[in-house]
Amino acid sequence: MAALWKALVLVLLEALLCPADEVTLKPKPARKPVRLFTDDDLRSYNGLKEGKPIYLAVKGVVFDVTKGKEFYGRGAPYNALAGKDCTKAVAKMSLDPEDLTHDTTGLAEEELQSLDSIFKDTYKAKYPIVGYTARRILNEDGSPNKHFQPEDQPNFSIKDEF
Repeated sequence: MAALWKALVLVLLEALLCPADEVTLKPKPARKPVRLFTDDDLRSYNGLKEGKPIYLAVKGVVFDVTKGKEFYGRGAPYNALAGKDCTKAVAKMSLDPEDLTHDTTGLAEEELQSLDSIFKDTYKAKYPIVGYTARRILNEDGSPNKHFQPEDQPNFSIKDEF
């Protein structure tokens, strides 16, 4: 026990006697600003170009799914979802080209529940958010959507982004 106290006292003395210019604190890295994606912007992250990140959007939230490139990359089973807001396809668990859209009109209640579950338990749990689709943040007239609720972006402010 005495040895533990000696070690603790030595550590405290070293900390107190160490010149301030030798102590450097590392600042937290700045968070990347939230990015706004148009359909054309998102399309370029479709997993077909080697070395470029792979993005997809669900419920207007853009995720970087690059670490799952065996699922979303070139020739992978879910590559059809990459580079798109594929909300309807995720809800229906479909790869039908007609379902590769943000539009959830006509989905059944169980499909909407499935969408929420997959959004939360798969995409939000596994992949970083890199931005939002323009239609999630903006109204049809281009004004900010006052009902926008950012996911996992505590410092997000619409006025800071526009």
